[in-house]
Amino acid sequence: MPTIEQLEGEVWADPGSGASFLVARCHDLRRKPLADFTVEDLRIMLGQNIGVPALLSRAVEVLLQDPLAEGDHYPGDLLTSVLRLPDSAWSALQAERRRLTAVLADLVAKPTPSDKGKPHRDPLEHLRHDIMAFLEA
Repeated sequence: MPTIEQLEGEVWADPGSGASFLVARCHDLRRKPLADFTVEDLRIMLGQNIGVPALLSRAVEVLLQDPLAEGDHYPGDLLTSVLRLPDSAWSALQAERRRLTAVLADLVAKPTPSDKGKPHRDPLEHLRHDIMAFLEA
């Protein structure tokens, strides 16, 4: 399977030894076969708005199966990166956007589970604002 570099036909120069972890990681991920991308890889690249045309549909497929798919930070961190992309990222993926919208509408419509009267934390608490903005767009 191709890499982002191959799909874009652009090779980035080596970031050098003084590059931050994130910069070095993004450079490495541009050369990684797309078939080998993890949830965390998708989260990083989409969060940096890198390789979006090559990665967004892959991320949506993950999110359709598990909207709270987790990279290295918290449940739903991939979703956060996807929801924060500009509307223009979806121009060629309208069907995928509609499918994700339906899944997210169901997700926010579900009542949060209770644990026998004990206080609980809403698993969508940190995502609700971004989800609602996406649904309203």
